[in-house]
Amino acid sequence: MTDERIFNFNAGPSALPLKVLQEIQGSFLNFAGSGMSITEISHRSGYFDDVINDAVDRAKRLLKLDDRFHVLFLQGGASLQFAMMPMNFLKEDDSADYVNTGTWSTKAIKEVQILNKNYRVAASSEDKDFSYIPKDIKFSADAAYVHLTSNNTIKGTQYHQFPDTEGVPILCDMSSDIFSRPLDMDKFGMIYAGAQKNLGPSGTCMVIIRRDMLDRVDKTLPSMLKYTTYSSKNSMYNTPPCFGIYTIDLVLKWIEEEMGGLEEMETYNIKKADILYDFIDSNTFYRTTAEKYSRSLMNVTFRCPTADLEKKFIITATEKGLGGLKGHRSVGGCRASIYNAATMEGVNALVEFMDVFAKENS
Repeated sequence: MTDERIFNFNAGPSALPLKVLQEIQGSFLNFAGSGMSITEISHRSGYFDDVINDAVDRAKRLLKLDDRFHVLFLQGGASLQFAMMPMNFLKEDDSADYVNTGTWSTKAIKEVQILNKNYRVAASSEDKDFSYIPKDIKFSADAAYVHLTSNNTIKGTQYHQFPDTEGVPILCDMSSDIFSRPLDMDKFGMIYAGAQKNLGPSGTCMVIIRRDMLDRVDKTLPSMLKYTTYSSKNSMYNTPPCFGIYTIDLVLKWIEEEMGGLEEMETYNIKKADILYDFIDSNTFYRTTAEKYSRSLMNVTFRCPTADLEKKFIITATEKGLGGLKGHRSVGGCRASIYNAATMEGVNALVEFMDVFAKENS
């Protein structure tokens, strides 16, 4: 029941819009008059053709994509993309530039190393524990691509402006901020996102790829590891993650029709983040972990005065119906993930709780 739901600040799998969940609930046993659940219909049926084509069309409208771009749905999460990118795009004498801004970009670099491909770390924020986004980066003019992670869920940092790579295509992991704001897609050869943070349920990865990148794909790769396999078959070379794609379609519908598109979505996200950051900045009990100019609008990472107080904070918040505030196990602390589906009501409730907790535990 909706009156038993908590405010969900989990980093992923994370909150979905209530209207999306209600639509799933209402049609789960009988999807579109088919007499079957969405989890039962054939991916070769007209019912599912409508779902996947609508999801592609909505993604293209929201990001203002022209016919150069393909919208694909893959399995294996963003983590598989870490390996697929160098496999598809780095030939023997090619090299790529990587910017290391935290855990997920580190994992992407690891996959290039495993594949024994050429790469260069063009910039890193590891010197300050990944608390900032590097500026004024000198990229290689002959790089096959530049890889970035747009938002860092663990360290709470985000690109607010993407660097000028002077024509070198950017391939970008946008798992935690895709469809949270408008994008100038001319900069990107490919963006990709595991759905479970800002787009849908776990188990599906959206890849948006430019046609000229598809021309570079290594034709000797196994079929399931080539982007062209998915682009040539509308993501249905094999059975796709149907329920995940259906939910993504509903989330995109919610952004487009309920929220009014990406410009309005960004405005809403900025307002939520400002409320939370302004409170933390005005309170000596809490401190954020990211440098101010690099702070994420999606993942607000912060600390209490001691680890014991952080443990108490998380337990007490959970008792008050504020869930998912524990920081990543690798860094500790606290984290409020305020993705698209996080409501203003939830953010205000969190700030009220934080104010009371600080006063009672100072």
